[in-house]
Amino acid sequence: MAGIYLHIPFCRQKCTYCDFVSFPNRLDVAEAYMACLIREAERRGKELENNVFESVYLGGGTPSVVDPDYIYAVMKQITKSFRLTKDPEITIELNPGTVSEKKIETYRRAGINRFSVGLQTAIDAQLAELGRIHNVQDFLYCASLLKGENFSADIMLGLKGQTKEDVRKSIEVAALGGAKHISMYALTPEDGTPIYTDYLNGELPDGDEVAELYDFGRKLLRQKGYFRYEVSNFAQKGYESRHNLNYWRRGEYIGLGVSASSFFFGKRFTNTFDLDEYMKCILSGVFPVIESETVSEQDAKFEFVMLALRTVRGLSAREYRAAFHSDWKTDFSDGYAKTRKYFAESGDRTRIRGEYLYVQNQILAEYMN
Repeated sequence: MAGIYLHIPFCRQKCTYCDFVSFPNRLDVAEAYMACLIREAERRGKELENNVFESVYLGGGTPSVVDPDYIYAVMKQITKSFRLTKDPEITIELNPGTVSEKKIETYRRAGINRFSVGLQTAIDAQLAELGRIHNVQDFLYCASLLKGENFSADIMLGLKGQTKEDVRKSIEVAALGGAKHISMYALTPEDGTPIYTDYLNGELPDGDEVAELYDFGRKLLRQKGYFRYEVSNFAQKGYESRHNLNYWRRGEYIGLGVSASSFFFGKRFTNTFDLDEYMKCILSGVFPVIESETVSEQDAKFEFVMLALRTVRGLSAREYRAAFHSDWKTDFSDGYAKTRKYFAESGDRTRIRGEYLYVQNQILAEYMN
């Protein structure tokens, strides 16, 4: 099975931490862009007519900032152009400051059955500091519109002045709102973003402080019935993100829209990051791909190991052998020798011990060579 990602690059304003390809001042071309997205979907669908897809993910940017009828139209084209499973997982990202009852109703009619809501924090002052356009009350209103639905909430760690009590409140607000899934991840200050200045000035929590916040949040989430299945992702039983699990299992996916990346037929390719260039290519009848590379066998092996060990499920020696006809511990003998003390092993499966999962980047760095 495979996944489909659609990039909707519009938003009302850039958050201070945002390094994604998004255009807060280009909503005037949203209709033209969505029409191009439909054309790209039609062409890619013909190319991939023999493939079956089990998930669709509309991300951004802020997909919920555009007219919901555009979302309906593009989803109609997706279901027409691609072979989906009988029960595909179809997710849309929402900013709580941009939702309405009409939008949610339109999304449901479009077949969307999962919602990813950007809470980030339940502290209004921190939301303002991040440049978010919503407050906690907006999130609660959004949650009320999604009552009974499969929805996820994002929570960010490492904010300026953030305490364990702030993390507790954010988790409690998300849980009481009815979130079936919670993504809890650390802020990564990227060079060129406004928040990077705070990082340079030492105004953000350091790595050890963020690790403490994460460990506190992980334990609280477990108490509330959310089980970690990947480093940053926690879900009630049966509500794991199928789209994201496909990434971590090194499954194939096609990316549509400006800056979207794909992995298919052993190749990785990426669309242009330039909005006007993207639309020009689509209207000219050519794919807007600017980078394409065939993944080497060694890179494929490393990706398999790295992605599998990010998850609580861990790495299956049997699955590795089926994919590459070799033994992963032999292929990465030096790395394994240096890191085996961090592993729990049972049968053919190797997992990073729970207490070390948050620092898996340092562990996996030993496998890069």
